[in-house]
Amino acid sequence: MGSGTVPCCGWKLILTHPSPNFGPRRDGAVPDMVVVHYTAMMSADGACRTLCNPDNEVSAHYLIDEDGTLRSMVSEGMRAWHAGAGAWGAVTDVNSRSIGIELANSGACPFGLAQMDALVDLLHGITQRWAIRPERIIGHSDMAPGRKIDPGRKFDWRRLWLEGLGVWCDGTSSHDLPVDPEIFRDAAKAFGYPDVDDALLLDVVRMRFRPWHSGPLDAVDMHIATDLAERFPVDAPRLSA
Repeated sequence: MGSGTVPCCGWKLILTHPSPNFGPRRDGAVPDMVVVHYTAMMSADGACRTLCNPDNEVSAHYLIDEDGTLRSMVSEGMRAWHAGAGAWGAVTDVNSRSIGIELANSGACPFGLAQMDALVDLLHGITQRWAIRPERIIGHSDMAPGRKIDPGRKFDWRRLWLEGLGVWCDGTSSHDLPVDPEIFRDAAKAFGYPDVDDALLLDVVRMRFRPWHSGPLDAVDMHIATDLAERFPVDAPRLSA
């Protein structure tokens, strides 16, 4: 399959690098989630080759290079193979319900401005095309705790929130909450996190909302989990317009 260019939003171009690694979405599913990844590779070109190699049986809908170049790999209407095992709320076949975006990053570096700008631009288009709610933009680590850590502690979730994409909670509250692992676990699950052991759950929530904090569960963690559960219950019925 050859590569070329097609117009994207505004002034941007998308390079097309079609991957053979895809199939139909199962049971008539349509995308209502976005999963953000990093490639964990040293170059975007290397990641592109991996995602387009049929022997690897992995793919994503988009790959964003460090300089902000977008590569389109699988049509949004098709099921790319990016999420693997995991769950978000009641959704266990995340591939059939999501659009996957890979960010070229080794996992050790911050995400540059050009790359984040391109991600924001792309997400605005995807969420408008598929009516995806901000809270349905998640990281690979969110839906596969312990198995995956991307997009990692250096990813700027707060930037997405400021752009109306994704959600954020800094744990600031005027209310004192009891530090209760069971309440924390139930609240995190209500937001969408899978059922994993307490230490792993605390780590994965902090990876996104308190990336540089350590130590035992505390009142800030409690507020983050309970606030997210109250505002964004994952399996609550969606109100029609």
